Amino acid sequence: MVCALCGARQPAAPSCRACAASFGRYHCPLCRFWDDDLAKGQWHCDQCGICRVGHASNFFHCPTCASCLSVALRGGHVCAPDATKRACPVCLEYLFDSVRPISVLPRCGHALHRGCLARLLAHSGAPGRCPLCLRAAVAPGGDGDAERAARLDAAVRETAMPAEFVGVRVPVLCNDCGARCEAPFHVVGHKCAGCGGYNTRRV
Repeated sequence: MVCALCGARQPAAPSCRACAASFGRYHCPLCRFWDDDLAKGQWHCDQCGICRVGHASNFFHCPTCASCLSVALRGGHVCAPDATKRACPVCLEYLFDSVRPISVLPRCGHALHRGCLARLLAHSGAPGRCPLCLRAAVAPGGDGDAERAARLDAAVRETAMPAEFVGVRVPVLCNDCGARCEAPFHVVGHKCAGCGGYNTRRV
């Protein structure tokens, strides 16, 4: 590297060996990275092999997911191998080296940006579904699962079907629990016989 102040050519270092000028308040010799803005909370993760931002105390490295995740997810997330080594399914930015906060979906372990998940839920309405595997984007039993199922049960009871569809059953696959079953055909939705949810599709 060449110092812009004195022109001295030298190996990469935190400061100039000729004039002692600092090249950056943060310096990573492995990534050859310099930065003056310490408010970013930069640190180098040896397992990831890159520098990250957001203060190391706020993250832990998950070896299965092969990435640093928020400490809020420690011990409580579904691991998906190399979950962040792909593009965010909403904005298509590569997740592994993204500096934006990442969310891991609680039922499937798929990852996407936290802001992208918020927009997805706002657009699709609760509970929303994973854009990759279609499982519900909320934790099982949480965020009103039972209330939602009860509302759909009531809607099925209150919505009359034409006579030719009464008693018709269709094969369905549950996106949440994976059960294959038959359910009464209804325009409101098809209830899974396994978990009782309505996140199903006809097969």
